[in-house]
Amino acid sequence: MPDPILRTFIAIELDEPLRVALATVQNRFKRQAPPGSVRWVAPEGIHLTLKFLGDTPAGRAAEIAAALARACEGVPPFELIVEGRGCFPNTRRPRVIWAAVRSNGPWLAKLQAAVERYIAPLGWPTEERSFSPHLTLGRVARGAGPAAEAALGQMVERAVVEQIGVQRVTAVSFIKSDLRPAGAVYTTLVSAPLEDEMA
Repeated sequence: MPDPILRTFIAIELDEPLRVALATVQNRFKRQAPPGSVRWVAPEGIHLTLKFLGDTPAGRAAEIAAALARACEGVPPFELIVEGRGCFPNTRRPRVIWAAVRSNGPWLAKLQAAVERYIAPLGWPTEERSFSPHLTLGRVARGAGPAAEAALGQMVERAVVEQIGVQRVTAVSFIKSDLRPAGAVYTTLVSAPLEDEMA
């Protein structure tokens, strides 16, 4: 029987207070955005992606989980700070609207680099683009015309988004994504604790 193919990624899951705060920011944007111009991400589906794996044979989940556990060694719990906003690739041609993420200290960057280092030997090459931590709030609809895109870019530029929230990170998750007509459904397959949470 063929090995089922899963669509997977590695991410930091968000706690409920932060998701509620992000929903408030989304609602502010929704009121200003041209109708139908953005597909907004459900707040429960927002997470900080560290590495997108994509097609993953189900039989390889155990070795990915083991690599993830190794990547978490030597990384203590740390705080994520969510503040600010932006667009990819830029506000002149917005495709993705996001909230910015940073951490006090080096741990977020170290953790993401460790995930890349331990996952790459399994057949998922290291990303060539540098890590740009963000939380996707919405994706510009394919049918949005130039006028709607320009309006969205200006909306994001004008927006004052101060600190949205802070979250203590204690684990990293290996997550399966099932694409459904109503949007993606996420299932956590494994959660690997950061170092001192194992004590």
